[in-house]
Amino acid sequence: MKIISDIGIQIPQVYLPKPGTDLKKWAVIACDQFTSEPEYWHDVEKIVGDAPSTLNLTFPEVHLEKEGGDQRIQNIQTTMRKYMDDGVLQPRDGLIYVERTVAGKTRKGVVLCLDLEAYDYNKGSSSLIRATEGTIVDRLPPRIKIREGAAMELPHILVLIDDPNRTVIEPLSAAKAKLEKIYDFDLMLDSGHLAGYAVSEEFENKVVEALRGLAKPETFAAKYGIGKDQPVLLFAMGDGNHSLATAKAIWEKMKPQVGMDHPSRYALVEIENVHDDGLEFEPIHRVLFNLKKDLFAELKKTFGDNFSYTEVASGEAMIHKVDSADGQKQAIGLVGGGQKFGVIEIAHASSNLAVGTIQSFIDSFLKDGGAEKVDYVHGEDVVERLALQAGNVGFYLAGMHKSDLFKTVILDGALPRKTFSMGEAREKRFYMEARKIS
Repeated sequence: MKIISDIGIQIPQVYLPKPGTDLKKWAVIACDQFTSEPEYWHDVEKIVGDAPSTLNLTFPEVHLEKEGGDQRIQNIQTTMRKYMDDGVLQPRDGLIYVERTVAGKTRKGVVLCLDLEAYDYNKGSSSLIRATEGTIVDRLPPRIKIREGAAMELPHILVLIDDPNRTVIEPLSAAKAKLEKIYDFDLMLDSGHLAGYAVSEEFENKVVEALRGLAKPETFAAKYGIGKDQPVLLFAMGDGNHSLATAKAIWEKMKPQVGMDHPSRYALVEIENVHDDGLEFEPIHRVLFNLKKDLFAELKKTFGDNFSYTEVASGEAMIHKVDSADGQKQAIGLVGGGQKFGVIEIAHASSNLAVGTIQSFIDSFLKDGGAEKVDYVHGEDVVERLALQAGNVGFYLAGMHKSDLFKTVILDGALPRKTFSMGEAREKRFYMEARKIS
């Protein structure tokens, strides 16, 4: 495979299902979605049946805490080898240009490999490829267990570039009539449409040169108003932060045994332009399940006189008050918790963002046995539905502006975890392409 080390990428060999495969059954959504909605995954299982599917190659996290996890992993790894041996998956070299249409918006991307040697997820990282949110190392072991020993990887990782002049991906969109279409189909369960095109060598070279243009130190420094000695950030994590961190952890463990020329050095991802009109940043809300302690007493104890709470008449009123907060105090919507709807306000917060303030509280609250668990959900309708169930409580958060992402990470470092989401749950990446890693 072709390696372009100065910009930390590899032109991949991907595996796609053979012609005649029912792609609507083949492609399933990222494994970390709908973890508090098992009915979604029951519907997926009914749709797929016995057909070849990425459902059989991935581990939906809705099952993570259930018995039989080791057997599920063994079945996944066996199925990967079977799909390759039986020709269900077939290799193809080169970049893939991808269009995802959902909810009236079309998002554009390019599937390629990132060099894990150019990626560091640790706090204070200055690598070419960086995490945009805090990486929780304790969350890696179950993911490592799934990926270790696997013959293939199937990415739901979306990585962002900051390309306001639209030099990297958008020219492929303009030229797609000249590219070979390799898949084009509707996704299951109202998740829109997916199309993929093979990128010819001519356009591959243009993509590489455009990425090199973004990575020029003088261009980078001028864009963000920083010194030319500041390390370049070319690729910033969008979705799948812990998946890429898992790939990195395994690579660091394997490297001494296998050397530098090994497929595990690279990870298959889709890159997207943060300026894509079809890309929206959505907030990620929190739901605490089965409260064990008095939430309001703990909030007052934690924040003291800086804490205030106002009850409001409806979910709409709560959303309006949070979304229109002027920044003097941090505003967080509250759903359930013995009240129906309200707004928490925190003055003189230690974190710059409301999401960081409430996440710190939630971490401490859970550690002290205040609730059974937390889940991170997309959409105000989901947070309301789950939080209004007896014993639960939800926190509604406003979103961040996507144009602020790169500069914030460059100047301030990684954001609090689960700060933003690239779209809501059904807009997440579906598994389509695979790649051999062993």
